[in-house]
Amino acid sequence: MADQKLLPGDVHQYDEAAPAPTPHPTPASTPAPTSASALTEPSRRRLRGGRWLRRAVTNSTAILLLLAAWEVLPRLGVVDPVFVPPLSENLVAWYDLLVGGQLPEHLEASLARSLSGFGLAIVLAIPLGLLIGWYKPVADFLTPLLELFRNTSAVALLPVFTLILGIGETTKVTFVLYACAWPILLNTISGVKTVEPLLIKSARSMGLGPVRLFQKVILPAAVPTIFTGVRLAGAYSILVLLFAEMVGAKAGLGYLILDTQSSFRIPDMYAGIITISVLGLLFNLLLVGVERRFSTWRTT
Repeated sequence: MADQKLLPGDVHQYDEAAPAPTPHPTPASTPAPTSASALTEPSRRRLRGGRWLRRAVTNSTAILLLLAAWEVLPRLGVVDPVFVPPLSENLVAWYDLLVGGQLPEHLEASLARSLSGFGLAIVLAIPLGLLIGWYKPVADFLTPLLELFRNTSAVALLPVFTLILGIGETTKVTFVLYACAWPILLNTISGVKTVEPLLIKSARSMGLGPVRLFQKVILPAAVPTIFTGVRLAGAYSILVLLFAEMVGAKAGLGYLILDTQSSFRIPDMYAGIITISVLGLLFNLLLVGVERRFSTWRTT
């Protein structure tokens, strides 16, 4: 028995202790993994700041190149500086208009007309789009009429608005309302009609009635598409207003551009164009922020 070979399971506490297993050496050059939670708050702040800076540089490179070309090419004679002055001269003209009070006056008039028409378009087009998209009898009744007017340019109808409503403020606000209503209306209808059918079937199987189904499923699913139309309408509210302000207006950015062009004040004309571009950009950023606020449930 003494010569019997012991198996590993035959070793007991009163037997001679078995040798401890030799641990595998850990390479000193392999660092321990560091999780994001292990970073200190200043480190995370610097990391976010670096990412934001890289993104800002990437997104603004094309704009900076355009501005540089606008400044350099006229001075080199590549383009005629009489018709395309350098950017610096246009900015000086913009500052003079701002200090002289002309630019704030025209900007206030344009904003009042644009926001009035845009707001009315939202109030009227979204409920109508939800109604058309959700109720088939209403869609069948109004679709032929919508197809007729959606293919008619708003600019082509400006003389009609002028003949019927005159050349006052009502014409300009109504013209902006008409132009802005179409993208909002069509995108709202599309958003309601393109909701995933499986979501609707699942909600109905859980006992949701028509009102609760529309409130909990249809409307939230259609929000992104609706906001796409709202953002398009925001751009239209400024663009089409310029045409309206060039007909019978005495104030507004469109009037400023037309007046400075006819009197050959080219830098002032470009100052008005720059103001419109910046205004459209800020308006779009505002609408993007509102969209994120009302679409926080979406997965990004």
